[in-house]
Amino acid sequence: MPEISLTKSCHVQRYLSRGLNSSSSPSVGHGYVRRRGGNHAVSPDVSSLSPGFAVEFLEAFDDEYDGVIVDPNKLPSSANAFASSLRASLSSWKLKGRKGIWLKILLEQVDLVPIAIKEGFQYHHAEPGYVMLTYWIPDYPCMLPTSPSHQIGVGGFVMNDKREVLAVKEKCPCSCPNVWKMPTGYINKSEDIFCGAIREVKEETGVDTSFLKMVAFRHAHMLAFDKSDILFWMPLHEFVGQPFYEEDQMSRKVIDACVAAHEDRYNGFVAHQLTSKLDGQSSHLYYDDVLHPN
Repeated sequence: MPEISLTKSCHVQRYLSRGLNSSSSPSVGHGYVRRRGGNHAVSPDVSSLSPGFAVEFLEAFDDEYDGVIVDPNKLPSSANAFASSLRASLSSWKLKGRKGIWLKILLEQVDLVPIAIKEGFQYHHAEPGYVMLTYWIPDYPCMLPTSPSHQIGVGGFVMNDKREVLAVKEKCPCSCPNVWKMPTGYINKSEDIFCGAIREVKEETGVDTSFLKMVAFRHAHMLAFDKSDILFWMPLHEFVGQPFYEEDQMSRKVIDACVAAHEDRYNGFVAHQLTSKLDGQSSHLYYDDVLHPN
């Protein structure tokens, strides 16, 4: 079969839908174009190509779930080139039976986001510096994991040898103003829970502490926060004697557990660094370190 040169590095390898007529301009149906990354499907809506025109595909690699991850560092620099490459790549991925497409667009190329949205991509999540978009190809419900939906908050119950509790007062728009409470905050990205608890206490009070035990969990939704820098040590009986804690069963139960752990009457969950054979990663497992024999 005659080989038609499209560019120095891009040649038509074979055609699936029809052959070539030597008297006509090159016509590409549902075929394949050879380029450095291997064979790629040509967009079905590219009906003809001039001898000097090459269809460029987005640089990408397959993931473990029959999906595609686009290389964010090799996106075309111009909007027109990106639009053409995106359409051609989508057609290629559809022909190959791919499922989910992950497209990260960096901050410096944020003008490409509307183009991808117009082609059917959906917002997944955003971080400072990039936007992640996804595209689900199959006609059954999307199986891609959703964006992160939870933040992990921590509260540090700190008590000294005088049985005084470290307490702060926060500005709070809710129904509990002027309440003294334990220092709280959110875990940072890639931060362990116990490290976050130590850091939050230090940031809000300036007091250095050591993590002993995790005594309780709470799962809540749709919360907001606003931190304060006011710091006091309060006697335990005065802290727990506040009307708020006398009326709020959940907060009082947490405090009771903290006091019991401080007095060695409650074991709580200690952070143990272990390596999992599943992923080979070292992480912290929180569990009661008092093991009872079977």
